[in-house]
Amino acid sequence: MAGTQPKDSGNSAPADAKDAVFMTSDPVPEGAIPVQGIDFNRLKENGMSVVELVDGMSSMGFQASAVGDAVRIINEMRAWRDNDTGERCTIFLGYTSNLISSGLRETIRYLIQHKHVSAIVTTAGGVEEDLIKCLAPTYLGSFSTPGPSLRAQGMNRIGNLIVPNSNYCAFEDWVVPILDKMLEEQEASKPTNDPIFWTPSKVIRRLGMEINDDSSVCYWAYQHDIPIFCPALTDGSLGDMLYFHTFKASPQQLRIDIVEDIRRINTIAVRAKRAGMIILGGGVVKHHIANACLMRNGAESAVYINTAQEFDGSDAGARPDEAVSWGKIKADAQSVKVYAEATVVFPMIVAATFARRETPTAAS
Repeated sequence: MAGTQPKDSGNSAPADAKDAVFMTSDPVPEGAIPVQGIDFNRLKENGMSVVELVDGMSSMGFQASAVGDAVRIINEMRAWRDNDTGERCTIFLGYTSNLISSGLRETIRYLIQHKHVSAIVTTAGGVEEDLIKCLAPTYLGSFSTPGPSLRAQGMNRIGNLIVPNSNYCAFEDWVVPILDKMLEEQEASKPTNDPIFWTPSKVIRRLGMEINDDSSVCYWAYQHDIPIFCPALTDGSLGDMLYFHTFKASPQQLRIDIVEDIRRINTIAVRAKRAGMIILGGGVVKHHIANACLMRNGAESAVYINTAQEFDGSDAGARPDEAVSWGKIKADAQSVKVYAEATVVFPMIVAATFARRETPTAAS
């Protein structure tokens, strides 16, 4: 009868309830890792190293375990050698401009300075903010500082960072004479058998040479001939400078060819014996590297670090498995996505990989 409640069975629990609560488990698979956190009671007198901390995070679960996976995959990238040639893994590093605006710039510079990566993809801000910091500092501010008051003061906010507009004026004073020289060289080369064709990576290399400051990512990329690719070179202050330069230089203009650069980065991927991707953030930096690896039917290793979600179908939010479906990561690749803000986790990852003194140093 509808609405009738089951009778209370008295002193014994209902069998169906007991079956539901105390359902028998299948045997745990062999090799399953128990969840375990860091036991700070076991600290040594000198404390705990970052390597020990990250090692302890590997079995914690959630994003702590993803950080542990990222460390393991990157160390495998670094350790790999081709049996015949001894060639190392070609490591592509991608990062968005906000990370160079932040103090993560110094971590990225370390990787380039010590030749830990083979090629870089970034945005226009990832180039210009590096160079601008050689001319004037960026300051800590607040996420909540109102935009109108900052605009009235000539201050630009990047999250909780503040960049005085005078920094960009200093950048203009520095970069425009270099653009003038580049245009002169371009025009003078036209009648010769070796005309100059500028590309984004050639422009960045030249700026890295001209800055001559060892605090700069671009400087060390120039020193070690590590290409920095930037297919969106005009999307930032550099684009502003190039725009104004067209009026100053008219009728001649700088010509910057993106086709030569796409051939160059794809060729690096195609010729790699093994390819690994480390990508901080999303957007063009993430896809440009992944698409280059498509040319070799996928990378063997991939580490993504960003906070984007996949529910909107964006490439930024896509997990590595989606790239497998496109042939940008190999089906049997080692890969992980760490859902975290890069300034929090990437310094720890670098400390446990590239900066780990007891492991061999990787070359580009």
